[in-house]
Amino acid sequence: MAVFAEEVNLAGYTTLRLGGPARRFVEATTEAELVAAVREADDRGEPVLVLGGGSNLVVSDDGFPGTVVHAGTRGAERTGADGDRVLVRVQAGEEWDAFVARCVSDGLAGIECLSGVPGRVGATPIQNVGAYGQDVSETIVEVRAYDRRARACVTLDRDACRFTYRHSVFKGDDRYLVLDVTYALHETERSQPIAYAELARRLGVQPGERVSLKEARDAVLELRRGKGMVLDAADPDTRSAGSFFTNPILEPAQLSVLERRVAERLGPDAVFPRYPEAGGRTKTSAAWLIDKAGFAKGHARGPARISTKHTLALTNPGEARTADLLALAREVRAGVREAFGVELVNEPVLVGVTL
Repeated sequence: MAVFAEEVNLAGYTTLRLGGPARRFVEATTEAELVAAVREADDRGEPVLVLGGGSNLVVSDDGFPGTVVHAGTRGAERTGADGDRVLVRVQAGEEWDAFVARCVSDGLAGIECLSGVPGRVGATPIQNVGAYGQDVSETIVEVRAYDRRARACVTLDRDACRFTYRHSVFKGDDRYLVLDVTYALHETERSQPIAYAELARRLGVQPGERVSLKEARDAVLELRRGKGMVLDAADPDTRSAGSFFTNPILEPAQLSVLERRVAERLGPDAVFPRYPEAGGRTKTSAAWLIDKAGFAKGHARGPARISTKHTLALTNPGEARTADLLALAREVRAGVREAFGVELVNEPVLVGVTL
């Protein structure tokens, strides 16, 4: 049976350790409890926040004036095959990295480069979680969800999920409550081709080569730890929401502005990271922009600071409030805009606050 409580402080449920109290808090450990908790809140006309691992949330200091449903469903099972791939259905409340570790141990390839990503399975399609050359959209074949508008459980195939860079049909719209996700994974002891140059260098291989699943996972975890991106209670740099800003994807006119600003600020021979995208657009690095705009690792504004290991992570070393973190985020965003004419966009979901 679902467990109910009132005035539960949400800071203890987010990796930033920030956020005020939830007026009502429900701990749901089965799909039926999860759906019932959301449906009952909808019937009462209350706002609803579905909470997983809390690794991609920035919650207001005032908390949440409705029902927070904590998704604690567990379970993963093989359900069949898709061509030469194995289908694995995973409940939304499963810890993501534990699932990745299990796949690596079981010889299932396709998500090994997403090792160390905090949070739970249900969040992965929402954000189209990606790192080190892999995105979950490459392996997701369907998502089961409760449609709050239709008041029914539905299945969305990959196309219906409308995946794009760090986005999907689920993001920015609370219509769907993710119940489980089905992934199609290759049964092999070798990784998928290594697509990310930094990871390839760490592994001592060329991009496109394969390594063992364990080698890929270990290298990714090592890289993430070096950037403070693996949760560690002893490391205040990991008290973050991961990358706070997405990498900008620029239209040709925006790219021309950036080229001009880089030349003006850093000299005519200066270069910046650029990666071709569909439709003639270009992706660049938010971390590079932040650094070159003058925000070094460890830069602080009050009790909130940029990670000492990675300029993309904004952290709460211990005494910050959500208001402090947002003040730092606004300072960084404004500085990058002034220096390079690029508007950074937050990656975490903002609850009860705006940037």
